[in-house]
Amino acid sequence: MITKRIIPCLDVKEGRVVKGIQFLGLRDAGDPVELAKFYDQEGADELVFLDISASHEGRKTMVDVVEQVAAQLAIPFTVGGGINSLEDMKRILRAGADKVSLNTAALMNPELISEGAGFFGSQCIVVAIDAKYDEELGSWRVFTHGGRNATEWEVVAWAKEAVKRGAGEILLTSMDSDGEKNGFNLALNKAVSEAVSVPVIASGGAGNAEHFLQAFQDGKADAALAASIFHYKETSVKEVKDYLDKQGVNVR
Repeated sequence: MITKRIIPCLDVKEGRVVKGIQFLGLRDAGDPVELAKFYDQEGADELVFLDISASHEGRKTMVDVVEQVAAQLAIPFTVGGGINSLEDMKRILRAGADKVSLNTAALMNPELISEGAGFFGSQCIVVAIDAKYDEELGSWRVFTHGGRNATEWEVVAWAKEAVKRGAGEILLTSMDSDGEKNGFNLALNKAVSEAVSVPVIASGGAGNAEHFLQAFQDGKADAALAASIFHYKETSVKEVKDYLDKQGVNVR
């Protein structure tokens, strides 16, 4: 039986971990190296590091910070933000990442997914999708540049396209739920999880351990990611895992 994964996320801006609500109102959450070390020791299954302003600012991911974080980790490590080419992917993987996360760059140039999967294998390529409900579309619309720019893509269609091109995993963030702590967007996660053949990581909205259970049972997610509730010690990876274990969920 496949185990469900609990993944803390480090949203990094100018070398510090930050967290906001619906991608706005960022506040400091600590040092990425110290937090990485803490989560590794605490039993996180993986760690995601997103340089959240790299694409918007048109620059590369901070390789030096990635190297420092990777040095603290024995768990799988995914890095995203400002990765626009095969060379960028090579640099990030050499710096110690196990996977790269493509978001804006994949939408601007979908061939990049195929290139990365062809060179490194699909297991190294995560496509991150920032989705917001659109009344006109009657579904969720995909956004780029840290949630700033709307695209023509509907979320399920883009997820399927990304997987067809070689994505080995989908990191799915509900912009509507992000930072609200009212629970993951179950309808969004279920729609994408049922449409693709690769693991889906639910992101946006975690407020307590029960929300993770809902993401797995009702949202059909394979993994669930959270930031602020772990960074600000509102709960811990261990507490979430203990709760899930008691509910009969297969966790590591």
